Amino acid sequence: QRKNLTLFFSIGLLTSWGTALLGVRLYWMGNKPPSFSNSDNPAADSDSFLTRTLTFFYLPTKNLWLLLCPDTLSFDWSMDAVPLLKAVSDWRNLHTVAFYAGLLLLAYFSLKGSSNERECNGKTVMNGKQNANGHSCHSEMEYRTLEVKSSFASKEENGIKKHEMQKLQLPSTENIVILSLSLLIVPFVPATNLFFYVGFVIAERVLYVPSMGFCLLVTVGVRALYVKAQKRFLKNLVFCSTAALIVFYGLKTVVRNGDWQNEEMLYRSGIKVNPAKAWGNLGNVLKSQSKISEAESAYRNALYYRSNMADMLYNLGLLLQENSRFSEALHYYKLAIGSRPTLASAYLNTGIILMSQGKTEEARRTFLKCSEIPDENLKDPHAHKSSVTSCLYNLGKLFHEQGQYEDALTVYKEAIQKMPRQFAPQSLYNMMGKCIVSAS
Repeated sequence: QRKNLTLFFSIGLLTSWGTALLGVRLYWMGNKPPSFSNSDNPAADSDSFLTRTLTFFYLPTKNLWLLLCPDTLSFDWSMDAVPLLKAVSDWRNLHTVAFYAGLLLLAYFSLKGSSNERECNGKTVMNGKQNANGHSCHSEMEYRTLEVKSSFASKEENGIKKHEMQKLQLPSTENIVILSLSLLIVPFVPATNLFFYVGFVIAERVLYVPSMGFCLLVTVGVRALYVKAQKRFLKNLVFCSTAALIVFYGLKTVVRNGDWQNEEMLYRSGIKVNPAKAWGNLGNVLKSQSKISEAESAYRNALYYRSNMADMLYNLGLLLQENSRFSEALHYYKLAIGSRPTLASAYLNTGIILMSQGKTEEARRTFLKCSEIPDENLKDPHAHKSSVTSCLYNLGKLFHEQGQYEDALTVYKEAIQKMPRQFAPQSLYNMMGKCIVSAS
C-alpha cells in the first residue's frame, strides 16, 4: 500500500543517514573504535562474561528507576557508582527480570489491542454497533473521540457536517502506547552497552529523549484510569494523585537546580553516589579557591575510596609541591607513575624535585624514561607531548650544566621534533644557542 511504502521509505532514509554518519565518525577516528578506561565503564573491562551480561541487562532497569523515582541523581555514575552484578544470586537480578517481563507484557497487550481494534472495525461488525459475539465496538471509539465531539458540538449546530467532524479522531490508546515505547526504547538502545560498549555506565543525559516517551506513557495510563473509574471518589483519587506527582517532581526539579548553581555544590551533591570522582573534582575547585587545606583533605578522601587514581595522586603531589612539601610530593608522584606509567607530567615534576635536591643522576634517568614513553593510547595526547618536551628541555639543561654540550644539543633537537604546536619553542632555541656557543 502507498502508506506502507512511505513508511518504508522514511525508515530506509533514516537508516541510510545514520549509517553514513556512523561511517564518517569511524573515519575521523582512524577506523578504530573508541577506547575507554576501566573507571569509565568497569563492566566492559570485566573478564567475566557472566558479570558483563548481568550488569548490562540490569542497567536499563536502573535507568528506568531514575525516571520513576529521581531521588538520587549524580553528575557522574562511573567507577563503582553502580556495583557490578557478579553472580546470579544477586537480588538485583529480580529487578532485571521484572523490568523485561513488564516491558514484554506492555508491548504484547498494546499490539493485541491494536489487532482487536482492526477486527472490530471490519466486517464482523453488525448493524453498526455490535460484532457477532454481541460486544459493543463503539465504546473505545467514543473514548477516543470524546474530547473532539464535545469541542465541536456547538460548531456542528452552526452548520459543520457530521462526517467532517468524525475525521478529527484522536489516535487510539494502543498507538499512543506504541509511540511512547518507541520514544522510550529506541533512543536509549545505543547507550545500553548490549550491542557495543560506550564510555559510561549510566549517564542521565541519555534519558532526555526517552523521558518524553515515559511522560507520554504515564499520561496515557492516568487517562485510562480516569476514564475507567466508575465512582466519583476514584476519579478524584486519580486526579489528586496525578497532581501530587506533578508537584513532587516539580519540587525535585527545583532542588536539583540548586545543585547546579556552581561546581562546588554540584560535586558535593555527587559524593554519596560517586565519592571518589566527586571528592577529586571538589578538590580541584577548592584548590582554585585557594582553600589549600580543604583541597588536600578532599584529595585524600578521594584516594580513600579509590587509591589507584593516577590523576588524583598527581593532583595531590602537585598541591604538596606548590606548598614546598617536596618529599611528600615525590612520594605521590611515584605512586601516580606506578598507577599509570604513561603519565608524563608526573615524570616531569619528579625530575624537577630531584634536580632541586641535587640528585642529578636520578633526575636524568627520570627525564630520559619520560622521553621514551610511546605516543599511543593516551588520555590527553597534547598534554603528554608538552610534558615530554619539557622533560627533554630539563634533560638538556642538566647536560648543559654538566658540560656535556653535544648531548644537550641532541636532546634539544629531539625536543623540537616532539613538541606540540601550542608549545612555545623560544626557550629551546635559546638553550641550543648557548650550547653552540659553549661548545665552540
